[in-house]
Amino acid sequence: MALRQSAGQLAATLVSIVGTRLELFSIELAEQRVRLIKVMCLTVGAILCLLLALLVVSLLVALYFWPTEYRYLALGLLALVYLFVGLGLAWWVKNELCTNPVPFEATLDELKRDLALVNRLQEVDRADRNPGDAP
Repeated sequence: MALRQSAGQLAATLVSIVGTRLELFSIELAEQRVRLIKVMCLTVGAILCLLLALLVVSLLVALYFWPTEYRYLALGLLALVYLFVGLGLAWWVKNELCTNPVPFEATLDELKRDLALVNRLQEVDRADRNPGDAP
């Protein structure tokens, strides 16, 4: 009867561990989803406003220099400014994507600790079964 009771307790413990890990994963998943939606909404709003401002400023500069002989220089400088700003923003996005923490980091850490514990328990079990083999 003790073996059946131990097996039941072990099963209950395993179910509890898996349940805890799934809860942690679901919390982190919800956090990542909220973060992604927030970033996407802010990005769309920022892009829209910046494009409108860029359009108005470009038209203002082009119209200001159009009657002069510097109109082509002004348009070329605008293009260079846009190129450098675009390259800078692309670098920034790449940097942000590469340096952000790994999603579900806490869940992965917990699973690694669980795996290490299981490996230690297996080693202890092997040592208990074969006491003469231990150094």
